[in-house]
Amino acid sequence: MKELATKECVPCEKGAPALKGEKLRKLHEQLGHGWRVVQEHHLEREYTFKNFREALDFTNRIGEIAEARNHHPDIYLAWGKVRVTIWTHKIDGLTESDFVLAAKIEQAHEG
Repeated sequence: MKELATKECVPCEKGAPALKGEKLRKLHEQLGHGWRVVQEHHLEREYTFKNFREALDFTNRIGEIAEARNHHPDIYLAWGKVRVTIWTHKIDGLTESDFVLAAKIEQAHEG
């Protein structure tokens, strides 16, 4: 995961192929930490917190990370819970940049 977190998100071209199969599996192994690949289409992870304030603070950290990289996940915020869903909308699938963003979010959670 640390290697992924050192990379930067790279915009992809419309029509670029989404990751599938072995390439997708290898990136998922590097990421770990409870992230799920859902139908080879998107990444998803849910985080739990002691209260709403901690969940909100984490949501705001995710927002800053996403905005700095112009790569924006779907974020669901509830009392003590944040669910993050990531995919590249332009190609309606996953790219390496989605895994990079997930790793950066994971670092923000750990640290």
